[in-house]
Amino acid sequence: MYMLESKGGAIACMFLSLFFLGTWPALLTMLERRGRLPQHTYLDYSITNFLAALLIAFTLGGIGKGTHDQPNFLVQLAQDNWPSVLFAMGGGLFLSLGNLSCQYAFAFVGLSVTEVITASITVVIGTTLNYFLDDKINKAEILFPGVGCFLIAVFLGSAVHSSNAADNKAKLSNFTGDYKNGDTSLKDGDIVKSKDLEGGSSSADNVEAGTAVFLMELEEKRAIKVFGKSTLIGLFLTFFAGLCFSMFSPAFNIATNDQWNTLRKGVPHLTVYTAFFYFSVSCFVIAMILNITFLYHPVLNLPKSSFKAYLADSDGRVWAMLAGLLCGFGNGLQFMGGQAAGYAAADAVQVSFITSIRKRI
Repeated sequence: MYMLESKGGAIACMFLSLFFLGTWPALLTMLERRGRLPQHTYLDYSITNFLAALLIAFTLGGIGKGTHDQPNFLVQLAQDNWPSVLFAMGGGLFLSLGNLSCQYAFAFVGLSVTEVITASITVVIGTTLNYFLDDKINKAEILFPGVGCFLIAVFLGSAVHSSNAADNKAKLSNFTGDYKNGDTSLKDGDIVKSKDLEGGSSSADNVEAGTAVFLMELEEKRAIKVFGKSTLIGLFLTFFAGLCFSMFSPAFNIATNDQWNTLRKGVPHLTVYTAFFYFSVSCFVIAMILNITFLYHPVLNLPKSSFKAYLADSDGRVWAMLAGLLCGFGNGLQFMGGQAAGYAAADAVQVSFITSIRKRI
């Protein structure tokens, strides 16, 4: 089993995780804006996310000869370590609910604001919990001023969302009264043949991002319709996701270090690879149950679908699967870095979401 012990290696893992965890939300948002149902996208995402965990467990977790305190992945599966397994699976539950909530929040609040708020809540709560679980190995005078900055970011992000919502409402009200109640049908004179909804431009036409025409065209094409819905829906989903994200890392920390002494004497702690496997199993099962349910009983007025329709929907599947791989490897690298350098420090990886900033819409 490969064990990461150096601080330099831990930093390298966390920086690589920055890229992976900062990229996958943009891919999910892109697919939703192109009209792909979020249930279809998340099912594809969940499959490759789980495959990434399996790959990490069977390769890095099985390299070389294990010891009594650090057994290989397959050896540890047969050991009596269920208290730690349950903590790992609890962490996977929190992550799955958080990611799923984020997918819907992106449509209501926007990618940049959603990630700033959720990442900030994660750092404020999760880092504080991990600091004490890690027996205060990180320097408080460095760690907590940063936590304070993220707390400020929570309030600023909420204010930005309120400002954006009011701004968009004013633009649409001034442009036409036809969209106040969620009516998104465009008049002939208002249709813009733009193919690039991210930049609002094509070879034939140019639409400035953030304008009323841009907003209406985006609403026409996207899967989750947001016109006529309360802005509080987006904030609720965002804060719920942030609370979920703040709990999965402390749960994983307890699973691998057993700070509460729940394991029987002589039973080794879960290795990061075994814990990540159980963590990902839970995340995968919850995601599959919820999204298959949402196919037939959708939320937020999304159209009904079916498992057959999901299998036939190959448009954008590659991007969704890539997002799952990026998130899976990103989480694995974050946990590897956390085991070596402390999970409170590894929580700083959550600032990667801020690098996902997109143009405001």
